[in-house]
Amino acid sequence: MPGTVGRVPTPSAPTSGAPMGSGAAASPAGAAHSWAGTPLGAPEQWDPAVRAVVDLVLASPVPMALLYGEDLVLLYNEGYAELIGARHPAALGRPAAEVFADIWHEPDAGEVIGRAYRQGEPFLEREAVLPVDRHRAGAAEPPVFTRGYSPVRDSAGQIIGVLSVAAQTTHVTQQLQSLSDFAAALSGTLTLDDVARVTLRYCLDSFDADRVSFMVDDGPAWRMVRRVRGELLDEADERLPPLWRRIPAESPVPIVVTSRSGVPVFTTDGQPLRNTAADRHDQKIRSLASLPLRSAVIRGAVTVGYQSPHPWSPAERALLAASAELVGQAAERARRFETQHGTAQLLQRSMLPEQLPDLPRLRIAARYDPGVDGNAAGGDFYDAFLLPSGALGVVLGDVAGHDVQAAARMGQVRAALRALALTDPRPDAVLAGLDRLVASLGAERGTQELFVTVVFGVIDIDRERITLASAGHPAPLIRRCPPVGGPAAEYVEVPPSPPLGLGHQSGTATVAFRPGDTLLLYSDGVVERRGQDLGTGLAGLAAAVTAATSGDPRSLCAVATAAVPGTTEDDVAVLAVEHAVKPSRSASMAVPAEPTAPGRVRHWLTAQLVEWQVPESVVGAAVLCTSELTTNALLHAGTAARVEIDLTAERLLVSVADSGTRGQVTRAQTDTLSSRGRGLGLIEELSDAWGTDPTVRGSTVWFEILIPAT
Repeated sequence: MPGTVGRVPTPSAPTSGAPMGSGAAASPAGAAHSWAGTPLGAPEQWDPAVRAVVDLVLASPVPMALLYGEDLVLLYNEGYAELIGARHPAALGRPAAEVFADIWHEPDAGEVIGRAYRQGEPFLEREAVLPVDRHRAGAAEPPVFTRGYSPVRDSAGQIIGVLSVAAQTTHVTQQLQSLSDFAAALSGTLTLDDVARVTLRYCLDSFDADRVSFMVDDGPAWRMVRRVRGELLDEADERLPPLWRRIPAESPVPIVVTSRSGVPVFTTDGQPLRNTAADRHDQKIRSLASLPLRSAVIRGAVTVGYQSPHPWSPAERALLAASAELVGQAAERARRFETQHGTAQLLQRSMLPEQLPDLPRLRIAARYDPGVDGNAAGGDFYDAFLLPSGALGVVLGDVAGHDVQAAARMGQVRAALRALALTDPRPDAVLAGLDRLVASLGAERGTQELFVTVVFGVIDIDRERITLASAGHPAPLIRRCPPVGGPAAEYVEVPPSPPLGLGHQSGTATVAFRPGDTLLLYSDGVVERRGQDLGTGLAGLAAAVTAATSGDPRSLCAVATAAVPGTTEDDVAVLAVEHAVKPSRSASMAVPAEPTAPGRVRHWLTAQLVEWQVPESVVGAAVLCTSELTTNALLHAGTAARVEIDLTAERLLVSVADSGTRGQVTRAQTDTLSSRGRGLGLIEELSDAWGTDPTVRGSTVWFEILIPAT
């Protein structure tokens, strides 16, 4: 079922009240219609994204329509007007279900459009005889069409309509129908890295091009990413951040010229990149199309090039323009997301400790995994710090909420706890003071809804014991590893107390903390799952910690976050402290973002491990794995890194930490290593355990190799 309305814009001057967003002229049919009485409303009140889609529909030479709002009100171009025949012009501005009442109930009509609108599911059928064809007078044999429906989103990312395209099956119209797939892929992008990957793949495949590029503004200059035909990219490469190249602000490169001017440029035959070619791929380009992005908050362009002369037909130019419109909308959403994400992450970074204490007999590690979409500052926090007595204070807490206010309250609670502990380290006294603070904050805000839970402990390494107090927080877990027998995990029975601000009841628990034991503090996001009993989550965590190959804190943090199946929308924070059987040896190296850095890391690590008399087989495997991780951090995170090594009699632990991934925030992508995807297999082959630790400062990839018994 094709939906439609409006007509192709004419070359005449813009008409007052026309539904256009970029100065294009409207057809008499579109201009004469009273949009104020429809769900679209008056044109001057339209969302910028709606305006862009209307421009796209009315400017296209092929049948296209916008079905807008809950009623799926029709707006279409001349091609669709011809397609629906006698239903035009009465269909303009009317709900699709009324216009096509006789066929709306048929398969692949109203149902697929409803799914596209309500569930965001695109629909594409490459060979179809449209039900409406029977109503077209004089049709000897119904033509075969390719048709597609894809959701249309506003500037806030909400679905507000469905884009309908139906065209007779030719090469160009097949390209046009891929807009549905393209729009669906772009709707799932979060960052500019994501937009670049999807755009380059689509342009290269859909236009069968030899070279494609994507550019966006980057402060006073530009950044561009390119793909050429024949590049060997495997599945792992596609998931890695693209490699951007900086371009000066006033560069004469055609894509920069188009980005600055906002005017599309088409070269049919020549050498458009001769004076600015970066390599032989650029030098071979003879025809080039350069399309600007249409966006209020971001500037840029997309280019498509061929190594032979290429006539740019009107239909192909329209298809390129439509593609650039979609890319512009996706890039704008991504820029807004990255700005919000950067602000949230900056706030989060200022709240959590930069470094945890480095002690000879206590090994400490933490993991913070933001929930929801990673775009909000959360309220989970952890800390570990030395007390005046020489004991170690450890804390993990949770302030309810996923917004700036939650993060601000978290910062207040964390700072106050450390101040109270440095004055009087008794856990019950510290939590009593925090209880008064939270109650005061609640009274100041005029609310009693400041839900804050926390567990605080003091580790006395000389007396081999821990004293703990809790305010409504999940019970701490200790992994016992006695000299005889296997490891076992046990929860510490801390006297119960309500969350802070509700009147803390004094009570502490003191338990043994012997060499080989590891303490685990965690937030409720580790064990709570929707529709699952809390006891199941707690049992799963204890079982996973018991079965862990070692009590190493970094390894246990990774084990804990993956212990309970299912996903959580809550933040996840874990703090682990191991009482080492023997002091370990450790060293670290700052790695600058330079091409020679991996070689320097290999030399440093080899020298250090040989000095420590590590077995040669372990040295070789560790150097190779570390080189891969360092290359990955420098090449794909684009930042400086830090390599840390920790050696005990039982194992060698190596970690490589970066400080960011160029705006990449999705957690699944932190599991990909190496420029060709071989790093992951290499780490799995040569190490005994490995993992990734996403943090608010970037990500850390680590591996562990057991030392063979002599």
